[in-house]
Amino acid sequence: MKSNSPLRLYLIRHGETEWSISRQHTGATYIPLTERGDAEAGELARRLRNIPFTCVLTSPLRRARRTCELAIPGVDREIELDLVEWDYGDYEGLRSPEILRQRPGWNLFHDGGANGETPQEVSERADRLIARLRMLKGNVALFTHGHFGRVLAVRWIGLPVTAGQHFELGTASLSILSYDPHHAKVPVIAHWNANSPVCFQSEKIRAIERWENEGGEIPDPPRQLATDKMT
Repeated sequence: MKSNSPLRLYLIRHGETEWSISRQHTGATYIPLTERGDAEAGELARRLRNIPFTCVLTSPLRRARRTCELAIPGVDREIELDLVEWDYGDYEGLRSPEILRQRPGWNLFHDGGANGETPQEVSERADRLIARLRMLKGNVALFTHGHFGRVLAVRWIGLPVTAGQHFELGTASLSILSYDPHHAKVPVIAHWNANSPVCFQSEKIRAIERWENEGGEIPDPPRQLATDKMT
């Protein structure tokens, strides 16, 4: 679909996986969406259904492609190799606390992954992709991953890769990169990390589970409050 409208990038992280729950670094490892991840992608479909996309691009990794298939069904989509997740090298599958025991003070956005991509390499990949995207018009959907999505966003507005550590990006989240409507050449982050109701509910459930597993108890409501609710 062709359009003369200003470029508007819909940046979408893939839905929940088992490793996103456990917070393991997931680069090229094949990890499918969980049932909840499928539901998150389905909720995205409801939110995106009335948006006329001129182009839909997805990372080649299965979890991103599955999210794309469920969120924008029935459209032509292109595989974009530069949307893949950061290559973590030797840190693939590890959690940050495990890496920090091996390498105190380590920070992905400063140090990269051992035998994987450096911050400079990821920055160059994001810049290369942005240069191509800026040649497009209209609404463009980008299905990608947590860390690379953060790099793409900060490079879009001209910040260094290290700034990405300050931008959280949840599963099945929707962000929008565009331009200031009053200054057409100034790139902005118009919307950031908007999670679906399914994702909010997931976080609530996991918070309760963590509380209970750590020996907490969910207190009964005060008697007066409970009485009020029945009246």
